[in-house]
Amino acid sequence: EVQLVESGGGLVQAGGSLRLSCAASGFSFEAHAIGWFRQAPGKEREREAVSVISSSDDANTYYARSVKGRFTISSGNAKNTNDLQMNSLKPEDTAVYYCRNSAGTRGQGTQVTVSS
Repeated sequence: EVQLVESGGGLVQAGGSLRLSCAASGFSFEAHAIGWFRQAPGKEREREAVSVISSSDDANTYYARSVKGRFTISSGNAKNTNDLQMNSLKPEDTAVYYCRNSAGTRGQGTQVTVSS
């Protein structure tokens, strides 16, 4: 069964940091790009791509303009995991964060709330 599970969300004050992790199973992790997306409250029809990394080429990454310089995507320390380090968080980063593979399978999401 293809599965992606996000973890690491929580409540943090503006300026703080969080590290999200995506654990994947049931597919060839190396053959997929892994992307992080977020859905802000009140924007159920809009899902913003935050960051994407090619699992076979760590140098091939994408960052949304809104997070560039603050967020870093990387392969996790554990096998078949992907991390999103989020620094200098802002209230507008508040959203449910999802990871997704190239086939479009995504996890259930993890809530990130940044208080002002």
